[in-house]
Amino acid sequence: MAANLDGLARAWAWTAADTVVHALPLFHVHGLVLGLFGSLRIGGRLHWQPRFEPAPLAVALRGGGMLFAVPTMYVRLADLAERDPSVAADLGAARLLISGSAALSAREHRRIAALTGRGVYERYGLTETLIVCAVPTSGPPRPGLVGPPLPGVEVKLVDDDRRPLDVADDTTLGEIAVRGPSVFAGYLGRPDATAAVRDADGWFYTGDLATRTEDGAYRIVGRRATDLIKCGGFKIGAGEIETCLLEHPDVAEVAVVGEPDDDLGERIVAFVVARDPARPPPAEQLVDLVARALAPHKRPRDVRFVEALPRNAMGKVIKARLSRP
Repeated sequence: MAANLDGLARAWAWTAADTVVHALPLFHVHGLVLGLFGSLRIGGRLHWQPRFEPAPLAVALRGGGMLFAVPTMYVRLADLAERDPSVAADLGAARLLISGSAALSAREHRRIAALTGRGVYERYGLTETLIVCAVPTSGPPRPGLVGPPLPGVEVKLVDDDRRPLDVADDTTLGEIAVRGPSVFAGYLGRPDATAAVRDADGWFYTGDLATRTEDGAYRIVGRRATDLIKCGGFKIGAGEIETCLLEHPDVAEVAVVGEPDDDLGERIVAFVVARDPARPPPAEQLVDLVARALAPHKRPRDVRFVEALPRNAMGKVIKARLSRP
């Protein structure tokens, strides 16, 4: 934890002069390790709300605090800021806006920047590794990217056989493997589970799919188990389709999964929450959007409108709970 927090302090220029503001639960890496233990490690202040309420959380940033939040919280804050200019001003007063635990959409990045004049910095990590990558605050935010590895953390992309992929084209998909002082020793009392994901050289295979840019930043595409769709002989990341569909002005939220298909192997299915449930966008319009913006073989074969997406306490979508035919 100490090594990881010290690496984040360098990436974010985090000092004892900072006040961390958050309303995250204290049983996850984000709220407990970064928010609480991080404030203790750095020697700064912590303003914690046990329940997320957008208005008072924004007020707490007036002194220039660092906001730790998940995308769902940023969406709620932006919604309120559109109605209340004082909330937009409070968010704009923050020294740093940090988002994690799930990807913040490009649309929300643009909306928050337009409302507050501030960009949001993202990072990436897991319970087993703590924080792996973070966009450094020495440069501008990089929507869609989680930045390079933290100091002292090794990261590589591997193929299906765990062979290293020496590519940096921001296109080739690989699984993220991590090695460093913050990687866990193993699952308690589960040696078989540990052996399945950690090798003799100390590399932990995360199950997360990503691409790497030429300058060494990573773009998370999704989980191998739920977000890698093998459709018609192509390997497709659900994340890029979700990002594309979120560009539609009438789409509030979306989750893309692969479902068994006798012809294609898996077919792409999009679960969509419309901004106005009474007037959802035509399904064929969404299909055409993906076909034009990405590629025809990446288009959803089925679009299903739902009232809400199932999420856990940290705001991550639980795709296993999405209905199946």
